[in-house]
Amino acid sequence: MNEPARVVVPPIGAWQTATVTGIHDETTHVKTLSLQLEIPIVHLAGQHFLVRLTAPDGYTAQRSYSVATPPADGRSIDLTIERLTDGEVSTFFHDELLIGDTLEVRGPIGGWFVWDAASPALLIGGGSGVVPLMSMLRQARRQRGQSLAHLLVSARDPTALIYANEMSGNDVSVIFSRVAPAESARPAGRLTAHDLTPHIRSDATVYICGSTGFAAAASKLVAQAGVETRSIRIERFGPTGSP
Repeated sequence: MNEPARVVVPPIGAWQTATVTGIHDETTHVKTLSLQLEIPIVHLAGQHFLVRLTAPDGYTAQRSYSVATPPADGRSIDLTIERLTDGEVSTFFHDELLIGDTLEVRGPIGGWFVWDAASPALLIGGGSGVVPLMSMLRQARRQRGQSLAHLLVSARDPTALIYANEMSGNDVSVIFSRVAPAESARPAGRLTAHDLTPHIRSDATVYICGSTGFAAAASKLVAQAGVETRSIRIERFGPTGSP
């Protein structure tokens, strides 16, 4: 199996102001924020930004959010954010943030979980773990008849599927783990080796993103399918519900 491609990672920018230019509901618990950056800086597919909030009393809180948009001119980014019941930052974004508000952001960050859009990639995401993978898929889709990247995404049910209007075509496979729509050819259930096998390529890098449990299960299946460890890249987050 070939070595994963090396990519040149852009330097991390300083804290800067970003203006909210759009707020879009993806699901009842997930929103996408469109941000205009004061200082343009180009990111790579798979990277993330820090967002910092400062209260009137000086208290600050910051969180890391993956970029959903593909690399462009660095003037704007989309961050897709899941509302966590006890999340002091995510609840602010969902309940109080308005178009025209400003935020402090810093990035892009990350040099391991990135894709160069030149070598094949298998993208495996669970729940909101699809966000950085969507940046990769959107970049791949800029190529006519793209065959470099394939996305396997797992969601609990159709109402929990993020970017639902983009989840069609030969480069996407959607897996519903708990409730599948009546027209689905695949019954509801967790990701299996059968789902993976048709998309395994010896020359591809596998990107896995999701909750700790999802990432562990998916990486085990990928390894059992014969993918070497050096060709597997994993990004995980704490439990927010199993996809």
